[in-house]
Amino acid sequence: MLKVVHLPFTYAPDPIGGTETYVEALAHNLVPEGIESVIVAPSNVNTDGAYERHGLRVRRFCGAPTSKHMLEELYGDGDPEAAAAFARIVDEERPDLVHLHAFTRAVSVLLVRTAKQRKLPVFFTYHTPTVSCARGTMMLWGMEPCDGALRVGRCTSCSLQGRGVPKMVAKFLTHQPLVLSHILQKMNLNGGMWTALRMPELITRRHQGFQTLLKEVDKIVALTPWVYDLLVRNGASESKIAFSGHALSSVVENYEPLIDVAKTPLRVAFLGRADKVKGADTLIKAIRSSPSLDIELDLYGVTQSAADTEFWRALQRLAGQDKRITFLSPVPHDRVISVLREYHVLAVPSRSLETGPLVILEAFAAGTPVIGSKLGGIADLVRHERNGLLVDAENIPAWVEALHQCAEDRGLLARLRACIDSPRSMMDVARDMAQLYCKQLDIAKLAPIGAFGEEANFLS
Repeated sequence: MLKVVHLPFTYAPDPIGGTETYVEALAHNLVPEGIESVIVAPSNVNTDGAYERHGLRVRRFCGAPTSKHMLEELYGDGDPEAAAAFARIVDEERPDLVHLHAFTRAVSVLLVRTAKQRKLPVFFTYHTPTVSCARGTMMLWGMEPCDGALRVGRCTSCSLQGRGVPKMVAKFLTHQPLVLSHILQKMNLNGGMWTALRMPELITRRHQGFQTLLKEVDKIVALTPWVYDLLVRNGASESKIAFSGHALSSVVENYEPLIDVAKTPLRVAFLGRADKVKGADTLIKAIRSSPSLDIELDLYGVTQSAADTEFWRALQRLAGQDKRITFLSPVPHDRVISVLREYHVLAVPSRSLETGPLVILEAFAAGTPVIGSKLGGIADLVRHERNGLLVDAENIPAWVEALHQCAEDRGLLARLRACIDSPRSMMDVARDMAQLYCKQLDIAKLAPIGAFGEEANFLS
């Protein structure tokens, strides 16, 4: 049996996101393919650890909590202590292959080199825009989709503007001489204005680190077409890139009946993190601006930090006393599809490019159409006026119009429902990965592998 080490951003029982859900499902579905997985993730308690969760072995490694070179490590090659801790785990586990699902200070180029020193192949899956975008959303000036091309001046000013620096000031700061950055580095001046003055150098480091990652890994997995384009645009060899689309961990057919398409009022669900980039405020503003709209909006918010909690409270204040808007606790993962069958529409008003989001696939598994922002992976999954509606991310009148369409034209809702295709499963993704792993290791398949799903279009 092959052994693969998977490295996500973090792992349960810590708060997790879509990447960690993907990794867990992939690991389970690789077992029938003859592949054992070990989840290896950074620790948030400053100690190494080992445990079992849902039948999977998990190892946690500790890096340096502080460093006088923190900025250089954040934007550059990474944390040497984390790399050393990872090396000890690799030497104990002796895997056949390492698969990165994150790119951070802890999961860095140094870890790639640690694996390469042991002659292990390394795969990398691009899960989120934070991998290459310093702003984190792939939205230029926060307003329009970016092509993702790494340009130091543009990325520096956009990143600074995203941190609250006025646009004209941000553009001015991109022209600071590098010698100033070196002086500030030697004086160990960080934070606030000092970091802003160093930003051109730090962005240069980040770009070099990302391009080094693309060069040194053996295979890069793109989950969506826009990621494939971004990788090529930034110098990744097309022969290294494989496309394997997002999927659900499982698709069950036996659910409660779908809500009656003619039932009033229109029932709309929002499921997502309580974060500004998820755009729940856009949805609330659209409903508040249309008192005549016959609608019930239920928002199921996931809070993972104090900032998330504060933003959720801000959304509640924004909703005011509007009885059409209800705030609810998060839905357990295994209940999402069943819950979505109780709604006419899922709303995904994200204001960033995403490689998913997974909740769209869950809606399609439920048979529920989606109204989503015309961005990134959302636009890749939702086909306008076929299985949902696409709307400009922050165009409040456009959201009002889309919601009115669904509320007043139930024939449209019925047509959207009828055109929803069942999403593929993580079993298909595991088959994709098994084939790629075996090809990279130049070995025969370890278990019978059936035909790939229709969307598993390999570009290698």
